[in-house]
Amino acid sequence: MLTKATYEDAAEVLQSGGVVALPTDTVYGLCALAIDGGAVETVYAIKERDPRQALPLFVASLEQAETIGDFNDAARALANAFWPGAIAIVVQKKSSFSSRAAAGGTTVAIRMPDDAPLQKLCREVGVITGTSANLSGQPECHTAVEVEAQIGERVNLIVDAPVEAWGSPSTIVDCSEEGTVRIVRDGAVTAEAIEGILGRPL
Repeated sequence: MLTKATYEDAAEVLQSGGVVALPTDTVYGLCALAIDGGAVETVYAIKERDPRQALPLFVASLEQAETIGDFNDAARALANAFWPGAIAIVVQKKSSFSSRAAAGGTTVAIRMPDDAPLQKLCREVGVITGTSANLSGQPECHTAVEVEAQIGERVNLIVDAPVEAWGSPSTIVDCSEEGTVRIVRDGAVTAEAIEGILGRPL
């Protein structure tokens, strides 16, 4: 499994409906094309994740994010301040965008990772899932060897490359309701930093 797989190999696997594990700017991620319902179901199965819980999504830019979600002023301010970076922003899903990753809900959590190869991949193949590459409830993986140990037999491909920043997982911030911003999960971007951009307390 731990071969000299490239991002070009990963693109081919994703476009053929497979699931790949890739290094990100925080931890290893488990990626499938967001619009491929079968591949996203496989992500849920690999992680043994509650299928009622939505999966975060990776994009290459704010422009790509705005094709799948509606960004209000607060969401756009946070994206402009912290993207690319370790913050996922929850916004209302556009009605034109359909993905099993939304778990039937009306919102999507979107992140632009601070990782050039991953951004390039999103530009080439489209929006992909951005959940951590580990079993639900188990530690996040920072190396390909750790991914192999936890879920190696379940994924189609593991790209063995360094995770650039061994830190906290991404912060998740819900901006889906106009006038309300709340932290769903604490992470690399602090509440103080978010409040500094918004100019008000959360």
